[in-house]
Amino acid sequence: MAFAPILRRASATKNLLSLTRLAVGSSFSSRSLQTGASGDDTQSMAGYHVSSGGFMRGAVYREPNKPLTIEEFHIPRPKANEILIKTKACGVCHSDLHVMKGEIPFSSPCVIGHEITGEVVEHGPLTDHKIIKRFPVGSRVVGAFIMPCGTCSYCAKGHDDLCEDFFAYNRAKGTLYDGETRLFLRHDDSPVYMYSMGGMAEYCVTPAHGLAPLPDSLPYTESAILGCAVFTAYGAMAHAAEIRPGDSIAVIGIGGVGSSCLQIARAFGASDIIAVDVQDDKLQKAKTLGATHIVNAAKEDAVERIREITGGMGVDVAVEALGRPQTFMQCTLSVKDGGKAVMIGLSKAGSVGEIDINRLVRRKIKVIGSYGGRARQDLPKVVKLAESGIFNLTNAVSSKYKFEDAGKAFQDLNEGKIVSRGVVEIL
Repeated sequence: MAFAPILRRASATKNLLSLTRLAVGSSFSSRSLQTGASGDDTQSMAGYHVSSGGFMRGAVYREPNKPLTIEEFHIPRPKANEILIKTKACGVCHSDLHVMKGEIPFSSPCVIGHEITGEVVEHGPLTDHKIIKRFPVGSRVVGAFIMPCGTCSYCAKGHDDLCEDFFAYNRAKGTLYDGETRLFLRHDDSPVYMYSMGGMAEYCVTPAHGLAPLPDSLPYTESAILGCAVFTAYGAMAHAAEIRPGDSIAVIGIGGVGSSCLQIARAFGASDIIAVDVQDDKLQKAKTLGATHIVNAAKEDAVERIREITGGMGVDVAVEALGRPQTFMQCTLSVKDGGKAVMIGLSKAGSVGEIDINRLVRRKIKVIGSYGGRARQDLPKVVKLAESGIFNLTNAVSSKYKFEDAGKAFQDLNEGKIVSRGVVEIL
């Protein structure tokens, strides 16, 4: 399958015109989106202001297994407690790929990309002064793919990873939390949905609660992975696995998230850290990221080898980072009595994992899902791990691409050519 990008319109303006706020009485385009998961709902006009001068490019998914298209947009405008960001880099993640292959339903057309770094350009009207003070114009930021609203029942308890608005609006409808997108095409003003903030674009809008300051010491490109790959790994290790010093852990699937789990587990003091994959290049890379043992599941029985390494017991924690029924079962069979099987890999919609019910009951096996970290409390911690060097960002990024090659990046990901994590530079 091909994901190479196609230029739908003429090549975008290189020197973007400066953003200007609309004066009272000036002309503007106003739009509202009546949304639905199918992506073909009716559109109406309802008070959405777009600058008449600025334009940008974004990578658009329209149909399953079809190439991404690079299209021109009006520069998006933030609303209250939202921030407009000049995107510097965006990670290449399997979650986007699942959408592009039609394996996970999502509204289309949409701009993909959900782990970003960038520079603050503008705050939405009526944005809280504390947000403006924390993220002044010109400041460097990193964005998490789970963008908490900060006010729902889960956010109020600190469980940002279960934010009601994020799932009800963004994941279910492709919008932000007023039910509207911020993305409109330049040539006909038609709306385009947003996968998270729609980060594979030259500008993006995100709720401020999904951001953290990015120190000058950290590079824009490599730091993009902090917003999903590392953020997801941290959430799994801290909140689901609850890794303690001396714990043994097996990570099944050593891609961007799985390889990040190795580094986070090492930072948390895990003893035996077992990396499981079917590609030797990924397993060799895993050794540099904290793995004390590697297992090629294509050449030996992964469960038997894990038990052999752990003296017949199994690991305290097993992490499934691939999203396949076979590896789901391997994960549950790899843990010791009383151990935890943590599932973080997304799969094709409708996929079902099997488990031995009697062993689950008799041996007190715990199975828990983990989608990501908690942005307001975890993202700053993840940044600190990278800033201190405990998490090695440089070693975690194996491939870099130009914005025009975003389609090739996802093609490489689909073909297993990205060893750990790929990043698209939009500098």
